[in-house]
Amino acid sequence: MDILERLQKWYASRCNGEWEHQYGIKLDNIDNPGWALAVDLLHTELQPREFSKIEKHRSENDWIVCEVTDSRFHGVGGPGNLTEILTTFLSWAETV
Repeated sequence: MDILERLQKWYASRCNGEWEHQYGIKLDNIDNPGWALAVDLLHTELQPREFSKIEKHRSENDWIVCEVTDSRFHGVGGPGNLTEILTTFLSWAETV
């Protein structure tokens, strides 16, 4: 299963007629340039789980920072790091 299919599956499994009306996933670009991912964790099994901040700065355009703050997963990274950000989130989210 590719990364987008995994993200779609994770999102769909949270949709219960209520959660998706107030919470969700936001993907945006940033002006560094790069990507920003925000995933609401409120009212999910992930809300109480620990996540250790990840920072990888390999070059000006090859970097990621992922952390959980205020019940939200935040991932940002360079223009070629979207897959890595999504994989970081899903690798954590899919572990039981």
